Amino acid sequence: IHDKEFVIFVGPSGCGKSTTLRIIAGLEEITDGELWIDGELSNYLEPKERGMSMVFQNYALYPNMTVYGNMAYALKIRKLPKDEIDRKVHEVAKILEIEQLLDRRPAALSGGQKQRLCIAGALLKKPKVLILDDSTSAVDTATDARIRRAFAEEIPDTTKLIIAQRVSSVQDADRIIVMEEGRINGFGTHEELLDTNGIYREVYESQAQGGGDFDEKAGE
Repeated sequence: IHDKEFVIFVGPSGCGKSTTLRIIAGLEEITDGELWIDGELSNYLEPKERGMSMVFQNYALYPNMTVYGNMAYALKIRKLPKDEIDRKVHEVAKILEIEQLLDRRPAALSGGQKQRLCIAGALLKKPKVLILDDSTSAVDTATDARIRRAFAEEIPDTTKLIIAQRVSSVQDADRIIVMEEGRINGFGTHEELLDTNGIYREVYESQAQGGGDFDEKAGE
């Protein structure tokens, strides 16, 4: 995994992605080969030593804390000054358009708002590697685009591993890996895969014709 490089998995079947994520995150042992993160052999590093943040479809939030509390928690653990924490939280909340939700608790949020809250926490941590597993599936395409711009602006040096079935979420990636039934079916840029990979092209065309693969109102 190299600095500033996007690695994307996309395909109609999600088989195989969970094992891949668990291996990279250090939650499952590597049986063969080497995992290098930022120039360091990471096969035997504990998860907390890998400098990673993970955002999954299922929301990992503290239900007894407000949106502000959830966002500020990791910064408090790092013992940052209170005024710096407050500034950072409001900056990221504004970028993800959840500033008006800071005093709410997670139970009062929609699915899309919960996803943005989880992503906000990852932005604040500024990890070496950020793993996103269908983490924008509940937001509309415009919000998805804003989140990707926030990644580029706020964490430009972070490697992003994005698992998605929405082509618009991945088409700007440096590298795209198409997976089908747990196997790599294609590899390349968006333009290269449109020319060479039937599965990728089919998914792209069906989503373009249908206006997406989700209800845009679901995220709000």
